[in-house]
Amino acid sequence: MELRTLRYFVAVAEELHFGRAAARLHMSQPPLSRAIKQLEAEAGALLFTRSPAGVALTPVGAVLLDEARALLDQAERLRLRVSAAAGGATITIGILGDGTDPGTTRLAAAFRESHPGVDVRVRDTDLTDPTCGLRAGLVDVALTRAPFDETALTVRGLRTDPVGAVLRADDPLARREHLRLADLAGRRWFQFPQGTDPVWQSYWNGGEPREGPVVRVVQECLQAVLWNGTIGLAPLGHDLPANLAVVPLVDMAPSRVVVAWNDGDTNPLIRSFVGIATAAYHP
Repeated sequence: MELRTLRYFVAVAEELHFGRAAARLHMSQPPLSRAIKQLEAEAGALLFTRSPAGVALTPVGAVLLDEARALLDQAERLRLRVSAAAGGATITIGILGDGTDPGTTRLAAAFRESHPGVDVRVRDTDLTDPTCGLRAGLVDVALTRAPFDETALTVRGLRTDPVGAVLRADDPLARREHLRLADLAGRRWFQFPQGTDPVWQSYWNGGEPREGPVVRVVQECLQAVLWNGTIGLAPLGHDLPANLAVVPLVDMAPSRVVVAWNDGDTNPLIRSFVGIATAAYHP
């Protein structure tokens, strides 16, 4: 069985549709169908059932899928290790948010173990660009938070975190067990600079226009709360200074930790990073 044919098989198994799999593989459907039929002949069994309702894996196909994924991952690791040994293998990661997040810590350790010879470059970004420089070509992959404009990007969710309002500890609302967005009506909120992704800005403003100081980094946001009584927002579970408090917002959608990369980027290190990140955030 050739690795290329196994890649074809995995694409069909994941899409459960020959047309979509062909488009994903950037090939036409007839040679894809022929390759799968040849693979079935080599296996001596049907790998898919085909019907007007669609395509489904057979029990034999399900076994092959697990083995094919493992074999392809092993082949990719071998390729990356050889490339790293030859020099020049690099990946630039954009990170937005708290670098001490346990998920990030596990990800860094696992990636170093899998790719000891790869030069990892990290770009720590501020709150004005949730894509961490992806669109500008400054990074290969971003570890960030959604929502933001996902045009021309591929985004995979890693974790969801409830969000709370950050208040001064002496604020009367800080004594509440939870809040709703309506409880914060009329209060000043932090803003991002003009030109910031409007989807991102809208989320962190609770879905409607607000007035307040312009900030670029987390510390500026916290200082705006401390000095001006501004409303801040933060995922729950993050450490805050003793003079600040965070109260859960029960009607605010959770913040999603995601990994994102540019559509069509075939860098195998990115695929490996995404797989390791998924495992690191779901230990």
